[in-house]
Amino acid sequence: MPAWPDALPAYPLLEGFHEMVPKTALRTDMEQGPAKVRLRTTAAVRGMTLNYLMSKAQVTALETFYLATLQGGALAFDFIHPRSNAAVSCRFVRPPEYSTSNGNFFTVAIALEVLP
Repeated sequence: MPAWPDALPAYPLLEGFHEMVPKTALRTDMEQGPAKVRLRTTAAVRGMTLNYLMSKAQVTALETFYLATLQGGALAFDFIHPRSNAAVSCRFVRPPEYSTSNGNFFTVAIALEVLP
């Protein structure tokens, strides 16, 4: 399985890091009384959004990784989770988005799903 390239930053910016706990329960409202809740699955994806500060060369490396290595985001890759430092398998939810910080550096926003 491909891995997050060494040429890219290992850790995201603190600003913009967001992680969502997977939704594994199913909740059904009743006409009267409390809602019924049951476990729907034990294997659910965990969402994560991250921002990185990257140089022009790093943005090019990320595009190559996303488009060529991961076949446009279709394949999963190994990644070190920034909060837990555990090795996890991830997929891109959507293509990376870039905005300029200055002429030489870019803020890159990515959305990942951590696979069970």
